[in-house]
Amino acid sequence: MVGAAGTGMSGLARLLAAAGAVVRGEDADGGEALDRLVQEGFAMQSGTAPALPEDTDLVVATAAIPAAHATLMRARARGLPIRTYAQTLGQLHHERTGVSVAGTHGKSTTTCLLTWCLMRAGLDPGFIAGATCGALGGNCRPGCARTPAGSFAGRGGLLVTESCEFDRSFHQLRPATAIINNVEAEHLDCYAGLDEVIESFAHFARSLPQANDGGFLLIAHEGAHRDRVTAGVTATVETFGTHPDATHQVERGRDGSLRVLSRGRETLRWRPAMIGSHNALNGAGAGVMALRLGADRGAVEAALSDFPGLDRRQQSVGRMPSAAGDVRVFDDYGHHPTEIRVTLRAFRETFPGQRIICVFQPHQHSRTRHLLEDFGRAFGDADRVILPPIHFVRDPESERALVNSEMVADRIRTAGGDAVSVSDLAAATAAVRACVRAGDIVVTMGAGAVWKVARALASGATDAR
Repeated sequence: MVGAAGTGMSGLARLLAAAGAVVRGEDADGGEALDRLVQEGFAMQSGTAPALPEDTDLVVATAAIPAAHATLMRARARGLPIRTYAQTLGQLHHERTGVSVAGTHGKSTTTCLLTWCLMRAGLDPGFIAGATCGALGGNCRPGCARTPAGSFAGRGGLLVTESCEFDRSFHQLRPATAIINNVEAEHLDCYAGLDEVIESFAHFARSLPQANDGGFLLIAHEGAHRDRVTAGVTATVETFGTHPDATHQVERGRDGSLRVLSRGRETLRWRPAMIGSHNALNGAGAGVMALRLGADRGAVEAALSDFPGLDRRQQSVGRMPSAAGDVRVFDDYGHHPTEIRVTLRAFRETFPGQRIICVFQPHQHSRTRHLLEDFGRAFGDADRVILPPIHFVRDPESERALVNSEMVADRIRTAGGDAVSVSDLAAATAAVRACVRAGDIVVTMGAGAVWKVARALASGATDAR
């Protein structure tokens, strides 16, 4: 495995090992994730391996690895197959009963919620996600070889997979059932626009088995372009959402509880631990799919009520040592304008009357450039926004000159917000300390290394390292 320490790749390494493969690998950056694999008994190397082992049958490379990488060149010279993460995960789908969770937002949360529900119901699922969930023991688990009960009883064990649209990688998967949470313009470095994104999801949906073979798609009633995405789909299609016409309608009670009405009949009721209307929908999608797969209602409701969350999703990091008084610090992975908006809205509703200071690190220059105006309008619920430099990833070097964090700050100010750009993560940490007051809520957001700011603030460290 080349690039073995990535969140998805490290999880895939564990799934392949559980399936009987001998897994070895390398990662250019090394770090804690690679160290954990070594501690678990995997032969892993930091940097590029000096040679490709003679008994290698397959090379799996993460998408970030260039074609000219030395290990890939050695593999091609020997005629070895080289597969991507998604292609290899698709092969596991052939041996298991794949349950894909797709959508522009909420994939990791819904994947982990669904796995939690199925585990609590005794269905022993496998899963793999792009985030770490302590309640599930990490970001993957192998699960049982055969599904013990439900509509797929006796078939390969359930494998719940976070299924990403980046570079159309989810087209490599062959799930039996799927959830699509939402569909928006995203990954515009590999899609020409929203129409191409919609068609990509439609292609994915059409790959599901026919209804008489158990194929099932649960798609958001609102916000997923469902008419276009489901055109030509031969699987059973049902919808979920707050609209009365949804197959599974989500309602919130005055006491904060949630319930799902399926064709007018209550099928689920729970009180969520995770905040925000977006997480209400994530929970509903996970709960409805769990019931479809044979989980007991009582087990699902208990699971949805006590799910403790996952890393970097509205995660409470601690309290900031401050002479100003009590300041709570949270960290979140949100890096798309919609994710930012709904997450900050959830914090505003949870902490009314308290100032929200958001440290947002834009992720990827091309994404920031394409969605610049949307980013400007996404921070309406933040009282102050501090922006370190854009996290550079995947883009050509030429993108650096086209957009920067000061341009994002300018758009936020134009929309009526208070925003400032700073030179680096250390400066962002200092800027928070300079402006906090007692009772403030500090939220770090982004898919890059901005989590280090949250850790530094909560620990009292002088730098975000």
